[in-house]
Amino acid sequence: MTNLLRKYVLRHPIRTRRFLEILPGVFSWSFILFPIWGSIIIPEIVAYYIIGFAVYWLYRSISMAVLSMIAYFRIRASMTYNWQNDVLSFPDWEKVHHIIIIPTYKEPLHTLERTLDNLLKQTFPLNNLHIMLSFEEREGSDGREKAQHLLQKYDQQFGHLWVTFHPDILGEVKGKSSNTSWGSKLAKKYLIDSNLADMAYATISSEDADALFHSSYFSALTFHFLDNPKRYNRIWQPSIMFYNNIWKVPAPVRVLSSVFSVTQLFILMRQDRLVNFSTYSLSLQLADEVGYWDTDVIPEDYRLFFKTYFAKKGDLEVLPLFIPVYADCAESTGFWPTMANQYEQIKRWAWGVSDDAYIIRQWILAKNIPFWDKTIRVFKTVEDHFLWPVNWFAITVGALFPPLLNETFSRTVMGKTLPQVTSAILTLSLLSLVAIFFIDAKLRPPRPKTHNILHSIMQPIEFILLPVVGFFFSALPGLDAHTRLLLGKYIEYKVTEKV
Repeated sequence: MTNLLRKYVLRHPIRTRRFLEILPGVFSWSFILFPIWGSIIIPEIVAYYIIGFAVYWLYRSISMAVLSMIAYFRIRASMTYNWQNDVLSFPDWEKVHHIIIIPTYKEPLHTLERTLDNLLKQTFPLNNLHIMLSFEEREGSDGREKAQHLLQKYDQQFGHLWVTFHPDILGEVKGKSSNTSWGSKLAKKYLIDSNLADMAYATISSEDADALFHSSYFSALTFHFLDNPKRYNRIWQPSIMFYNNIWKVPAPVRVLSSVFSVTQLFILMRQDRLVNFSTYSLSLQLADEVGYWDTDVIPEDYRLFFKTYFAKKGDLEVLPLFIPVYADCAESTGFWPTMANQYEQIKRWAWGVSDDAYIIRQWILAKNIPFWDKTIRVFKTVEDHFLWPVNWFAITVGALFPPLLNETFSRTVMGKTLPQVTSAILTLSLLSLVAIFFIDAKLRPPRPKTHNILHSIMQPIEFILLPVVGFFFSALPGLDAHTRLLLGKYIEYKVTEKV
């Protein structure tokens, strides 16, 4: 059966790819609409579906609460630990060089300066840090002026500070992936091909232009890199925390950013579903072996993982690095522009579902990877992507439809108790909010002096916005992305606006 499926995929690559692109949208719309039409025809089945989903959500919530709390304590310990002292125990530590690729397009100058100023705080020797600022050629004179200013200000403060301008190349998709790939290849040419460093001791990090590494990041990365015998088959993922401007954004975005930040802690503890995201590091040797980042896609992180996973025949892991990397919340020049900016950012993240066609195809074609290993890894990713728009509808409004749309069912015991049963289960799942609030309060930057005590009092109350925030900034953009992919209306990469 597997061989027949493999032969069909190879014989009909375009047809099967389009089918796999249609699949997520069909899945999400089917599961969202099922409680409506199903309540009329098969209300009992819908009731079991809703209860089953509520139990699933309770399991996810409890898991998140417990694992994110464990991750929080590991983060706190790691932030105060002297990683550089441990690095010095390796006799060859000075051979390690870190390349940092910062793809940028229309980022404000002050954002780039903040990023470079933060890198100057690293406890690892700055001479072993090599920065590649990869501008886009299409940014024009503004980009060249920023590049010139940054070179003059920071050129002598790192091992190297390089600047490049990624041209528009036929066949490439404009965005972070193609820009990162361009900058990475040049960095390898400048550092390794020029015999300034040894490829075996070089790492490469993809850093978002607004990301701020904790001061111990590269010391911790160096330790884990040297300490791991399989360093060339590993990717290191820090904890992304959207806290840089958390006190400046409106309450809905602040709540969403807090949940995202704590969720990243939870994911670090789930080795079975951990995939590199946003800002991460790997050996330069591994990046070079697989041909760097793909240039014909928008989602660069998941694509890099699965491209590498299948190229290494399953011998690849993303390892958690319990060190924070601070990122910006979506922000614009006013309340509604900020809301639109946040929506577009989530839609771009949800567009990661477009990679599922590639992932499933590779799962079918891969021969030399243990079946259950590749199946579990692919299933976890597809589960998250496919259920992204479904979750909110199933747990928030799903239980209302059977008794509302089917009068006969509403008079049965199940019909009368369905809302109460699901409500009780979902109320238990709200206990995870206690963990989210506690961790967020501990990790969030201190309240600015310009904010009065009322802001602190309102902080936990803001979480009542979650149902509304979940619809507009999770379910809706997720469904938007799924529907566009279903209809073949491919989106273009849109950089999140920075102010």
